[in-house]
Amino acid sequence: MSAGPPESGGGAEPGAAPGDRRLAAPRAETAGTPGPAVSTSESAGRRAFVTAVSPLVAAMGGELIPPAEAGRDDVLLEWEGAPVTAVRLPHLSHSLEHLLDGLRRRHGMPLAELDRKAKQEVVVALEARGAFTVRHGVETVATALGVSRFTVYNYLNREAAARADRSDGPAAGGPGPRAVP
Repeated sequence: MSAGPPESGGGAEPGAAPGDRRLAAPRAETAGTPGPAVSTSESAGRRAFVTAVSPLVAAMGGELIPPAEAGRDDVLLEWEGAPVTAVRLPHLSHSLEHLLDGLRRRHGMPLAELDRKAKQEVVVALEARGAFTVRHGVETVATALGVSRFTVYNYLNREAAARADRSDGPAAGGPGPRAVP
């Protein structure tokens, strides 16, 4: 999730090298403002910025950290040219668990307690988010749903067939039916 070059609209700091992981908020006009001292309104703006990005960071399983603690793989967020916070992205292996936790919260119960139709909807939602590209993704989801791997593959195949029927052709935008290994 690195920011694109400034000309691409990716939000990277102007003049940053391609692949630079700093994201900058729009700069306000600073003509006539004193040097590096941060005014109360700038501090309030920075706090508001951090408050605004917090739900996004939480939704993706990231963590806000002080800029001084940012490592090479963290994303530094800037406000008006100054580092405000950094985002530590979750390790890929934790992403699937984060998705499953979100679905448990959304349904208000363990996923294994859902009815068959709700479990099928969970599998479709997880496929759309790339859950089955993670190693052992099918096994992890099957365990969370209280079903077998075979059942998860059946749900995936059923959805692929339904997409193909709706589009009168191959499943639009997704892989075709999967073979059970």
